[in-house]
Amino acid sequence: MVNIRDDLSFGLKSAGLPPVEWQVSDGLVPYEQALAAMDARAAAIADGRAAELVWLLEHPPLYTAGTSANTNDLIEARFPVHETGRGGQFTYHGPGQRVVYLMLDLKRRAPDVRRYVATLEEWLIRTLGAFNVRAGRREDRIGVWVARPDKGAGSEDKIAAIGIRLKRWVSLHGVALNVDPDLTHFSGIVPCGVADPRYGVTSLVDLGHVVTLPEVDMVLRREFEGLFGATRDAVKTAEHTI
Repeated sequence: MVNIRDDLSFGLKSAGLPPVEWQVSDGLVPYEQALAAMDARAAAIADGRAAELVWLLEHPPLYTAGTSANTNDLIEARFPVHETGRGGQFTYHGPGQRVVYLMLDLKRRAPDVRRYVATLEEWLIRTLGAFNVRAGRREDRIGVWVARPDKGAGSEDKIAAIGIRLKRWVSLHGVALNVDPDLTHFSGIVPCGVADPRYGVTSLVDLGHVVTLPEVDMVLRREFEGLFGATRDAVKTAEHTI
């Protein structure tokens, strides 16, 4: 199959924008708390009251249902199920998975959703490449995938998911990269609606790359700056703290 999306342009640097704030939360952040904080920060960015933000965190085990979720894809509600405004279908979040919420002003960068998604994919692909994992995008499946010939001809596993929403051209939600989650937790859903038995889920550790979240975070930040521009450590204030 010819992968047309490989021809998409990516990169969203914009001259004159201040550095994006970069924040990493320790511990497990409740999903409802994260959504409320993200919505508030995105509104402040749209109003010009706050800087853009990239927020790295982990959630306790849970499932989320995107705007295209099919109820038949919820096989067993082993964990709380949260409806969310992001695009996509069912996905899992939990410990060992690096969730990254990006609140970026695309109106000032480039009001182009396809380019934004392609840039997120490229960001993940470059990050995984730094750990010697050859990953890529697929024409017929969103997210980032790795070939698994050890599982049979045509087998591939998803290692990172993407789900976004835009409000006043400020992005919400983002990506989830499997570093070392419990992969059995995905069995309660059909992840992202992909039911073909050739396609599963994997993680860096599952692929034999024993890395920590802080190690992954360092590479994520470096590769982000190459595509989106400079970052700086987040400054917490009384008005807009996450």
